[in-house]
Amino acid sequence: MFQRILLVCVGNICRSPTAEYLLRDRLRDASHEISSAGLGALEDHPIDATAATLLTEHGIDASAHRGRQLQPSMLHEVDLVLVMEKSHAARIARLAPEASGKVLLLGKWLGEKEIPDPYGQSRPAFEHVYGLIDEAIARWQPYLTPSFSRAAS
Repeated sequence: MFQRILLVCVGNICRSPTAEYLLRDRLRDASHEISSAGLGALEDHPIDATAATLLTEHGIDASAHRGRQLQPSMLHEVDLVLVMEKSHAARIARLAPEASGKVLLLGKWLGEKEIPDPYGQSRPAFEHVYGLIDEAIARWQPYLTPSFSRAAS
């Protein structure tokens, strides 16, 4: 079972923290370690204000989030790395080729859909991205819960 999950985007202030906090909310009864990082992180920055507002409107508090840079050691410490774009998977493969087997698109179960970056755009762009992330997590959820692992073994 995937117990330690890392979500990755570029800046680690929009997409990956949104996915991190949504996934934590969905899997709160399971014993998962969920975190996020960025390929070009805005280190120590809080989550983008619009992303935070959308999470808050859905009852999720992400105010504790601070952007952090992806390090190769992080890739070795997790069971699954979910990225927003295929280019992110390619960059991780160059950074740590031995970890590339555990790197998949968050949108894998949405027909390998990439999640676009809403950074610097208006609220409708963030709402669109939030909806994609929410749907992608819903599709991943059966593969991340203990009942799926027991059924698969």
